[in-house]
Amino acid sequence: MKDTLGVLLAGGAGERLYPLTRDRAKPAVTFGGIYRIIDITLSNCVNSDLRRVFILTQYKALSLNRHIREGWNIVGREMGEFIEILPPMKRVSENWYMGTADAVYQNIYSIGSEQPKHALILSGDHIYKMNYGRMLRQHRDSGADVTLATILIDPSESSRFGVVDVDRDSRVVGFQEKPKQTDLRSPYNPRMLSASMGVYLFNTDVLIPVLLKDAEDNTSSHDFGHDILPRMVDDYRVYAFNFIDENKKEALYWRDVGTLEAYYEANMDIVSVSPVFNLYDEDWPIRTHQRQYPPAKFVFAEAGRTGTALDSIVSSGCIVSGSTVRNSVLSPDVRVNSYSEVDASILFSHVNVGRHCRIRKAILDRDVHVPEGTTIGYDTEADRQRYFVTDTGITVVTRDYSLFENPVTVDYFTSE
Repeated sequence: MKDTLGVLLAGGAGERLYPLTRDRAKPAVTFGGIYRIIDITLSNCVNSDLRRVFILTQYKALSLNRHIREGWNIVGREMGEFIEILPPMKRVSENWYMGTADAVYQNIYSIGSEQPKHALILSGDHIYKMNYGRMLRQHRDSGADVTLATILIDPSESSRFGVVDVDRDSRVVGFQEKPKQTDLRSPYNPRMLSASMGVYLFNTDVLIPVLLKDAEDNTSSHDFGHDILPRMVDDYRVYAFNFIDENKKEALYWRDVGTLEAYYEANMDIVSVSPVFNLYDEDWPIRTHQRQYPPAKFVFAEAGRTGTALDSIVSSGCIVSGSTVRNSVLSPDVRVNSYSEVDASILFSHVNVGRHCRIRKAILDRDVHVPEGTTIGYDTEADRQRYFVTDTGITVVTRDYSLFENPVTVDYFTSE
C-alpha cells in the first residue's frame, strides 16, 4: 500500500442524522461508547497498512479535528506516513464542496504533490471491516483503471442502494441508482445484487483528468456514484471488488449509519448477546482516542439495590449506582443514579441520569442532565412535545443550544 494514498471524505453535514449532527460533523458522532464513527474507517486503513491518508473536512469540524489530532498522530511524516486533515481551502474554486467528486477535485494539488500511483476514496460514516490491500491486489491483477467495492444485498433492498451491473469477469458494465425493482443479479451469487459500498480505488493518472473534466461540466452533481463512475464505464476499465469481510461472522457486515435508525441499530448490534459487529477481535483492533477516566464502577446502594448492567457496553468513568442498565451503550463519564432504569438506549459522554428515571429506546447527547423522576421513551406523543422522536419511535434528547461545541453543562429539561 506504499504507493496508495487514502482520501477520506468527512465533510458532509449529516442532515439525516440530525439532531446528533447539530453541533458536530457526522464522522465525529460517538459510536460504541468510546469510538467516533470515523475511527472504524481509519482503523481499516491502519490495519490494511495504508499509512498515507488525507481527511477532507468541512462541516462543523472542531471536535472531529481535535479527535484526529489527539488520537491519530500515530504515524510519522519523517517515515513518509501521515494521517492529515485538509480543511476546505477554495484553491481551485470559490465554492464549498458541492459533491464527493468536487471535494476530491478541490484538493487535487495536495493529492498530486504526494505522487501516489493509486488513490483510494473512502467515506467516514460507514461501519465495516475491510482489508483494502485485498482490493488493491485485485485492482492490479485485473489491470483496472478504477475498482469499486460492492457488497451482496437482497433484491428487496435495491431501492436503498446504488446497484452495479457486473459481468462474469467482475467488470462493471452499468449502474442503476436505487431502483425500486431490477432484473440484475450478481455474478457472485445469482440470488443477490451487487451494491456499491462507496469505496473507490483509482489509478491516479486516470482520476485527475476525470475530475478536471467533471469540474467543467455544469450539468454534473459532481458525485462519484451519480456522475463519475457511470460515465467511465464505456471508456475505462471499471471493475468490481466483491466485499471480503474481516468481521469473521457468517453474515457480511456493512452499515451506512447515515440515519438515526441505522445509527441506533448499529449500536444495538454491538450489545447483543452475540455481537454482530465484533469489537473484541485482537487481529483487527479498532483504535481511538480515550481521555483519562477512572474505571467503571457499580455501586451497592441502600435497601439492597445493586448497580447492574446486562448485555451492555459500559465505558470508563461510568458509575451505575443502585440502578439497572440493559441492552445499552454508556459512553465515558456517565452516571445512572439510584432507582433508575435504562433500557435499549445510547448515552453519550457526561450524561447524568437522576434518581427514579425510566429511559427506553433513546439517544441522549453529551452533557444532558436528566432530572429525578423523568420518563423517556414510554409515551411517544408526550416525548414529541419535548424531544426529537423518529418515525420508528427513537427518542433523541440533545443538550441546550449553545454557541460553543462543548458548553458548560446545563439542565436541558428545566422548564422556564
